Amino acid sequence: MDNALILIIEDESEITEILETYFVREGFRTIGAGDGTIGLAHYHRLKPDLIVLDVKLPGQDGYEVLAAVRRHSDTPVIMVTALAEDLDKLQALRIGADDYVVKPFNPLEVVARAKAVLRRTKGRDTRQLFRVGPLTIDPCAYRALIERSSGSTVLELTRTEFRLLAHMAGSPNRVFERSELVDACLPEGEALERTVDSHISNLRRKLSLAGVNWLLDGVRGVGYRLSDRDG
Repeated sequence: MDNALILIIEDESEITEILETYFVREGFRTIGAGDGTIGLAHYHRLKPDLIVLDVKLPGQDGYEVLAAVRRHSDTPVIMVTALAEDLDKLQALRIGADDYVVKPFNPLEVVARAKAVLRRTKGRDTRQLFRVGPLTIDPCAYRALIERSSGSTVLELTRTEFRLLAHMAGSPNRVFERSELVDACLPEGEALERTVDSHISNLRRKLSLAGVNWLLDGVRGVGYRLSDRDG
């Protein structure tokens, strides 16, 4: 994480300056942008290691910026906003935010969450395809397919569901404990073991609709695994 570049897209210059000060103290490099359009230009030009992104911005708003980033990469994004409603948080996470911090905030907390997100995403190999039975996962394209003789089905997954599936696909047939899945795959604000069960339930439903309900199963009292063969 040393010398990682943090892009701060925030229209309140005082907040940008505070965050930059705290990030620099911790050994990060920073660059700021006062609106969404400029922020996206910085993102395309500089390829930052992490983005701190406000929701209410001049030009393109934070949700639009986040969606545009997700069309091109898996760059970690932390939303920082005054919007505290659950629906706003869920929308950000659904589009692909890695974490969500509500104003007013402690800048030390933002830096700590950025470090946690970078640790979680560090070394993720986006060039490798994962294959488990009929499932193929392409982390670079952020795409999961069920490939069968009758044709291919694209799984419509949330960001967290994709993370869970990709993480388990790296070690087929291994049982993953809930606590491990929380640490590896869930945003800081969602880090509860019961939340894993909810995401897994949604995943199993989507796999069942694709005709591979056997692919993901639970091990009572332990956690979950991806099986590479039926039965």
